Amino acid sequence: MMWLGLAIMIVSETATLAQIEPFWSWNTPIAWTGFIIFADAIVWRARGHSWIRSAPREFLALALVSIPLWLVFEGYNLRLRNWHYTGLPEDPLLRAFGYAWSFATIWPAIFEGADLIAVARGSGWSGGAGGSGKSALPPRALPGFLSVAIGTLMLASPFLVSPAIARYLAAPVWLGFIFLLDPINARLGGESLWADWRAGRRDRLINLVLSGFLCGVLWELWNYWSRAKWHYTVPIMEHLKIFEMPVPGYLGFPAFALECFTMYVLVRRAFTTLGRPIAR
Repeated sequence: MMWLGLAIMIVSETATLAQIEPFWSWNTPIAWTGFIIFADAIVWRARGHSWIRSAPREFLALALVSIPLWLVFEGYNLRLRNWHYTGLPEDPLLRAFGYAWSFATIWPAIFEGADLIAVARGSGWSGGAGGSGKSALPPRALPGFLSVAIGTLMLASPFLVSPAIARYLAAPVWLGFIFLLDPINARLGGESLWADWRAGRRDRLINLVLSGFLCGVLWELWNYWSRAKWHYTVPIMEHLKIFEMPVPGYLGFPAFALECFTMYVLVRRAFTTLGRPIAR
């Protein structure tokens, strides 16, 4: 499976550079599918457990829930107007399929990337596919109310100003869900970044941050030469870019990885008290 995933990435990107269809128009979902297979296989070899091999039903749920979770940010972009798409299929059904496939790879890519980083760093949990998501600290140890208030204000900020000013408020959106949801997750007995920090556990935070950087670079690399792609229209250092992304924008990817964690933990707690430990 490792070699299959690697082959998918190499073939898709090579064909994209040569403008060979369907890869040229579908490079993003194809390459990310290859990455997920590749990373999962390495994690399985190193640990004996992985998302796809050990928890296939939760992995499928993760991919499916990734679609509506990303649509939250697409909704924010209607206000921020920070990116737009070009080269998409003209057929509405085919375009919708492309959106769904691409969006379904986002959360799996972040979490598989974090597990891959954990293997490279020699960190990680030693349990099986399942495990308790409960915080090791009582909820009262967390600055819950203040954090929730800050997160709420961050996420509301683009709607409290004029559209012209809202374009400059991407950062609060890429940080707000961390502050809003992490204390709620802890209160509900879920996994929590703040609880990890207070307990002196840094591995999850580091793995997610590094996965954000890794996935961010790959997103932009695979997007740059694709026919169906996104373009950024951010008003800050718009012309100083690496690939399509203005340089400051790369700082948003680690924060987004942490948001992916807090958002998924909340969704998972709504349906079960158990699940695969994330990014450890």
